[in-house]
Amino acid sequence: MASAALQPAIILVEPQLSENIGTAARAMANFGLTDLRLVKPREGWPSQKARSAAASADHVIDRVRVFDRLEDALAGLGFVYATTARMREVAKAVVGPHEAAAATVARAGQASMTGVLFGRERTGLNNEEVSLADEILTLPVDPDFSSLNIAQAVLIFAYEWRLASIGPALPFASTIAEPAPREQLIAMFEHLEAALEDAGFFRPSEKRPHITLAIRAMLQ
Repeated sequence: MASAALQPAIILVEPQLSENIGTAARAMANFGLTDLRLVKPREGWPSQKARSAAASADHVIDRVRVFDRLEDALAGLGFVYATTARMREVAKAVVGPHEAAAATVARAGQASMTGVLFGRERTGLNNEEVSLADEILTLPVDPDFSSLNIAQAVLIFAYEWRLASIGPALPFASTIAEPAPREQLIAMFEHLEAALEDAGFFRPSEKRPHITLAIRAMLQ
């Protein structure tokens, strides 16, 4: 797994709504990312609305860095993806989130940090901003409805990054007990059936075989 210093940076370019910044921070925190950079947020910073929308992802909100220029926000990054849902005039390689996340982890292993650019809610990134990136990152969305909320797009990349960096480990294990040994199961049948017999449960008695089979099937 990459160290915290080499985790990918999420860069929001001129986000219009503070709530979207907060929900993007929440998505990052869900999958272990903490480096959130903002370029000229329209509603300014800091923002209580963003903090509220982050749903206790304060460790991400507290580390937010704000820049006046995208060029400054890219400082320290060895590789940059520009996210977009439509074809651009800029000639660049296009990759999906799975491939981008795997490459991000590989670069971190070589001490190179990656950044991912996300554009404005209404218009996305412009061509000049895309030109500052190394590759285009897009998602396998329906081309007839390709627009995603910023936080949704951030979450998809963050999820793929976590899978690539630490694997599909779940946060907790199953609590279902192992099946009982066969001899214990048979002993339970015998004990339960004897107790039901003593209580007069099997009435009329000719139905006992059928009822016994039904109880055993249920318990198995």
